[in-house]
Amino acid sequence: MTLKSLVTSDYLKYKKYGAHFFSIIFFTQGFWAIFQYRIAHSCYKLRVPLLKQILLGLCVIWQKIIELLTGISIPYTAKIGHSFYIGHFGGIIINAKSEIGNNCNISQGVTIGISGRAENRGVPILGHNIYVGANAVVAGKIVIGNNIVIGANTLVVNSFPENVTLLGVPAEIVSNNTSKDYI
Repeated sequence: MTLKSLVTSDYLKYKKYGAHFFSIIFFTQGFWAIFQYRIAHSCYKLRVPLLKQILLGLCVIWQKIIELLTGISIPYTAKIGHSFYIGHFGGIIINAKSEIGNNCNISQGVTIGISGRAENRGVPILGHNIYVGANAVVAGKIVIGNNIVIGANTLVVNSFPENVTLLGVPAEIVSNNTSKDYI
């Protein structure tokens, strides 16, 4: 997808939840963070080395400003699919090597990060249509299938199949309900 189509898909996702143009652009910190990420990630993919380095330098400064204003850290090297939505701002950390699929929602206080030892050390890969509840932690070299709900305050350190709801510390499957009603 192009940068324009990715930004448009993110914007339309925010609009779907009832916001209007003025509030999305000027008052929605989650949109600011994902917009900054989209610009920085497209600079990261540039094939002109000198231009890439100059633009990434500016983007890192912009990213740090966004982090200070919003409490949301999304490094430009992360891979995030279209229609990404951050429901509430604050305390969101996404590891630089994380992968997040299309049409995902993340709440406040979420960490998607590194964990594990030796060959098990790594970062998660999240599928499509994932809802991550407030203060959840998803960490380690794991794969989270499509259409999953990760409940609030849940610690996910193991891989899980598609179409389930996860709760607990550590996470366990509590139902076969999907993320359909959350996304």
